Amino acid sequence: MKNRIALLGQPNSGKSTVFNALTGSRQHVGNWPGKTVEKNEGNYTWKDTKYYITDLPGSYGLSGNSDEEKITVDFIKSGQADLVLILVDASQIERSMFMAAEFAALKAPAVLLLNMMDIASQQKKEINAKVLSENLGIPVLPFTAADSKNYDTLKDLISENLKNPKYLASAPKLNSDEKILNNKEVLGESEAKYAWIEKQLEGVTKKAESTYKLSKFDRILTSRVKGKLLTIGIVLLAFMAAMLVMMPFMAIGSAIPGTIGKPITKGLEKMNVHPWLVSIFGLMLPNVLYFSISMAGFVFGVNFVFGILEENGFLARAAYQFDGLLSKLGLQGKAVCPILMGCGCTIGGACGSRVIDNYGQRLLTMAVVWAVPCASIWSIIPVISGMFFPAWATFLVVLGIIVYVVLMMIIISKVFSKKLAPKEKRTGMIMELPPYHKPHMKHILKEAAIKALDILKRALATVTIVSLVFWVLLFSKSGDISDSLLYNVGTAIEPVTKFFGMGWRTFAAFLSSAFAKEAVLGTLNSIFVGQDSLVTAAFNSKTMATDTAALGDTMTAVISKAEALAFMFAVTFNIPCVMALSTTYKESHSLKFTAKVAAFYFGCALLLSCIVYHIANIFM
Repeated sequence: MKNRIALLGQPNSGKSTVFNALTGSRQHVGNWPGKTVEKNEGNYTWKDTKYYITDLPGSYGLSGNSDEEKITVDFIKSGQADLVLILVDASQIERSMFMAAEFAALKAPAVLLLNMMDIASQQKKEINAKVLSENLGIPVLPFTAADSKNYDTLKDLISENLKNPKYLASAPKLNSDEKILNNKEVLGESEAKYAWIEKQLEGVTKKAESTYKLSKFDRILTSRVKGKLLTIGIVLLAFMAAMLVMMPFMAIGSAIPGTIGKPITKGLEKMNVHPWLVSIFGLMLPNVLYFSISMAGFVFGVNFVFGILEENGFLARAAYQFDGLLSKLGLQGKAVCPILMGCGCTIGGACGSRVIDNYGQRLLTMAVVWAVPCASIWSIIPVISGMFFPAWATFLVVLGIIVYVVLMMIIISKVFSKKLAPKEKRTGMIMELPPYHKPHMKHILKEAAIKALDILKRALATVTIVSLVFWVLLFSKSGDISDSLLYNVGTAIEPVTKFFGMGWRTFAAFLSSAFAKEAVLGTLNSIFVGQDSLVTAAFNSKTMATDTAALGDTMTAVISKAEALAFMFAVTFNIPCVMALSTTYKESHSLKFTAKVAAFYFGCALLLSCIVYHIANIFM
């Protein structure tokens, strides 16, 4: 017996919650062969028996032509699944049963999981699961996916039905002349399915007569202008709350370089260990641990705060509000949260993209989020601009960056959407605004902790590798910048970098911005003023102070205003940082995609620098 279980359901039906609860850390993610569609597989052991789970792509039906629907239908028809677990939203049972109506024609063994019973109860809906089971001919389990107490019963039910499989008793009947024309359902077919649903629900549901009215808050939240402003405000406040949750992790991480880094450095120096080993173990690795813990803390904060907003129903309203605008970029309305989160940190934006159920659009969202300057950019651009330009000109620089953000988002959409979200495969976002309800805090905390721990493990590996590359470029045995590989490479290719608007000094700082935006001022200070080594400037960038007055005096005497302007634009639209790179790889599960996005941004940053420099040279 293979014991292969497939999870089937519409987006937001709770599939991922059930999958994560059953498999825990015993899961892996990839892509379906030949398709840009996420494939989640995992396993769990129950009563000494191992079970394997495939989380089928979420979709609103099985009769369309999307890659998700084709994969699902082919998988079920192939017989790979010994049991299909159909998830239905009990709070919207009439609409959620449409998936079951389409599945009925596939003739596969199934169990129906009546999820979100807690919300249905809050709505004062009564659902007779026994009658529904009799009507369908398969077991029906009332369920709340966020409640861990329900899973033993579910596991027993799965085990029992793998041994004695049940099939849906009937399927929607169509007249012989009702066919699919031009890949679209004729009205008669849809009517037949809804008639089937109505028949299956006879004697199943009961609800007191009531007329639903939008609350005053919802009327504002769904209005065209006020709703968008309110949504942006709430998302930004949520992001600030996530930062507060992150602070204890930051405090722990920031103590590591001083607590273990300095003693390691002193111990190795006393043992006359080679300086490059001292630098790696005493400076680089403690800071990698600091970065990774901070990153995991941020992921925890984002998933915790936005998990609350998703469960209580707010994110659905945010998606509704921005779907029309973002659809022009090939994105869903749900992408508004990752994009706004990117204003604070690209890591948060990349992590936030997981709320998007379509894998291609999730990747496109991550690529677009990279175009949004993070908070660190806004801490260095005004400082550098202030060294060369008056306040009014600095305002124009900032305005120019904001305008280019919009242009860059459009460019990214045009380039990457052709494969990730082609126009012919895009569909409008179909959803019903869920009722507000109290979130399951224990479940949200658990999910946030699992995701944070997962990204900590992955970040330690990825950030270490990338950091080592930067360390090789920056390291100098003597501490003199002229002994570093970066200096030798930079001066050798300066004739080329000059064409792109940057001398070797600014180009070196541009490269360091791909490691961490905070490293830019420290790198410039090391190069122009000569304080601290490049390695120290880069890896201790979060804790080092820079004498901006001295740096400004030196820089303005060496580089032109045109070069400074080109440099600022190049840094802003370069690869966000090594941690954003690591997070994008973690969330996309694709090294190829991450490398493509990184190469595209690096190339665009150089091209933008070139254009800005040569235009600025005409007027400055």
